Amino acid sequence: MRPILTAIMFLAIVGAHAEVRVIDDYGRSVALARPAGRVVSLAPHLTELLYAAGAGGRLVGAIEHSDYPEAARGLPRIGSETGINLEALLRLKPDLVAAWPNAGSRRAVDRIAALGVPVYRSEPRELDDVARTLLALGVLTGTRPAAEAAAQAFRERVAALRKMHTAKPVVRVFYEVWNRPLMTVNGAHLISKVMALCGGENVFAALPVIAPPIDREAVLRANPEVIVASGIDGRDPIWLQDWRAFPQLTAVARGNLYAIAPDLMQRHTPRILEGAERLCGALDEARSRR
Repeated sequence: MRPILTAIMFLAIVGAHAEVRVIDDYGRSVALARPAGRVVSLAPHLTELLYAAGAGGRLVGAIEHSDYPEAARGLPRIGSETGINLEALLRLKPDLVAAWPNAGSRRAVDRIAALGVPVYRSEPRELDDVARTLLALGVLTGTRPAAEAAAQAFRERVAALRKMHTAKPVVRVFYEVWNRPLMTVNGAHLISKVMALCGGENVFAALPVIAPPIDREAVLRANPEVIVASGIDGRDPIWLQDWRAFPQLTAVARGNLYAIAPDLMQRHTPRILEGAERLCGALDEARSRR
């Protein structure tokens, strides 16, 4: 069942304390007696969102690859997405854990919640979920003004890009997450929503799995007009050029092979709009080659 994607926030005065409460992306209520002062992030995108929401100073720990902004690199590490060190996490005495429950971390996230640590679970699927998550984190950490400003700026940039691009002729796009195994995203993934923002159409939108493995023959049958690949550490992936072995592909015949750094497309943060701007530019270039 698709996670609930709205965050309903309100502030209630309880006795001498200000209780804060939000509903996370899984429909679970997250309530704190007062705004969190010690936060641990279990996902790089949540680390980045906490900083964007003005709560970076409240972070006391994060998982590996939490590397943006620069200040995040100095946070104590409590494991990775596939292996959370519960003892290290509990030693930090967090009053809030922000988590993205995936196959590698779901059991640890449930264990943390069972131990009584409040957990905010994040699962953005729409562009506006980035803004909603900023607002939710701002409520939970007591940084609402900064979070509201960041959310408003994000929404304004989305609206401007949508106005500029979505009425343009549709471009069929294949987004290559990885090459071995060959992986892409379906229509439910946020990357597909970025494509739509630019007037693009995901050729694998109808697949049932959000990040499915596919084979080369499926790409040849889909015959995308544009191929966009992620990479490692911002470098263009060498394997993007492997598609040149198939000149019958429209994307290859027209020279429409592009790389966008994964942090700008695969992290659900305000920086995804930097990736969107690059993708929109690539699709405009592809239109000009028709």
